[in-house]
Amino acid sequence: MENSNFKFAKIKKILTQRGYKIYKNPSKIFNGKLRSLYLTTLTSFLLIIFFGLMPNTIKIISKTFVKPLTVENNSKLNFEKVLEGKEIELKDTNIESDEVKFTDLYIDVFEFDELPEDVHRFSAITLEQIFKQNKYKLKDIRQDKIVKPIKIDLLPKEIKFIESTKKRKDFFIQIVLPLILKENEIIRLERKKLFAILNKNNNSESERKWLKNKFKQYGVINRDLTTLKIRMDEIPVSLAIAQAAKETGWGTSRFALDGNALFGQWTFNGEGIKPAAADNDAKHKVMKFKVLQASVRAYQRNLNTHKSYREFRRIRAIQRDNQGDLNSLELVNYLDKYAETGKEYTKILKLIIEQNKLTDFDDAKLLPTSKKLKNQFNL
Repeated sequence: MENSNFKFAKIKKILTQRGYKIYKNPSKIFNGKLRSLYLTTLTSFLLIIFFGLMPNTIKIISKTFVKPLTVENNSKLNFEKVLEGKEIELKDTNIESDEVKFTDLYIDVFEFDELPEDVHRFSAITLEQIFKQNKYKLKDIRQDKIVKPIKIDLLPKEIKFIESTKKRKDFFIQIVLPLILKENEIIRLERKKLFAILNKNNNSESERKWLKNKFKQYGVINRDLTTLKIRMDEIPVSLAIAQAAKETGWGTSRFALDGNALFGQWTFNGEGIKPAAADNDAKHKVMKFKVLQASVRAYQRNLNTHKSYREFRRIRAIQRDNQGDLNSLELVNYLDKYAETGKEYTKILKLIIEQNKLTDFDDAKLLPTSKKLKNQFNL
């Protein structure tokens, strides 16, 4: 027995010297391998679960703890304050410190300057034929309220030679009516988009970018949505026609024929036409445009942004809030700062509206050009 133990000890010593480990109980080897396999499997399983759940976990944490980028809507709180002409208190004075820039206000007006140089000017006879072929009559428009989208870029030179006052007036209205309706349609669609954004808690990147551009175009330096909503609104068609008629002598003025200026807007830093009666020291000019459409857009932007027409916008907002429709015969009273003659100017505008029954066109709609939209009008 001792001999056998001696042999075992000797063998054990030899194996140990060669790097082998000797266990009295072989199950330890088996248990060690199982434990390693178990730990490896468990770790792998936990890692798979961890990386699988990570995306959803990040989303939950973001929604719970990270404040989303939103456009703050203080419309209800600020509505009365803005209507009263009071300044909106900024929570962050660094939001926008830049003053309103002329180039920002009229950036979409300047886009018309990129039109081709060969903008065609139709003669009065040709325009009459176009109107006749398209059955474009003011009498029908007064009744069915549908205006065909006949776009005229330039006034015909012969308009000032039309002897019949009624014919010249109707001719002028036929030219400017689709242009005014087009700009109102653009504002109406943008206003609809603005209200859709107002009804959201979170806004997309494209919506925030769109709002940023509109704040610039409408001169809202404090980025208040209520102010933007009040400024981004239509000009009654009858009022726009009356002002265009008054400022151009129903399309016969030099500013209208040579500079496509329908509303006699002044400029101190832009291209324009110097009035013949202006003093030598006068620095202002009448704004000049590439096409008539640009003049209409600039006119609307002027009424919607200039501080002189704040009361006009306030009354318009009240009309919208109370009845939805705009009353040009009331709004005209708040354009006394548009001309040096003040209240006398507003009286003349009111007479033009009433005598020519221009309110008949206030609820007119521009006929859509696409078949899909035409179907909606049942035309």
